[in-house]
Amino acid sequence: MSQVKRRIGFTLVELLVVIAIIGLLVALLLPAVN
Repeated sequence: MSQVKRRIGFTLVELLVVIAIIGLLVALLLPAVN
């Protein structure tokens, strides 16, 4: 069970990182498009 929890934790962290990166890219691209 510990391995599963660790995997879930890593996936959640990875999702947060991906969302943060996408947010930064959108923030940088929106002014360029407009």
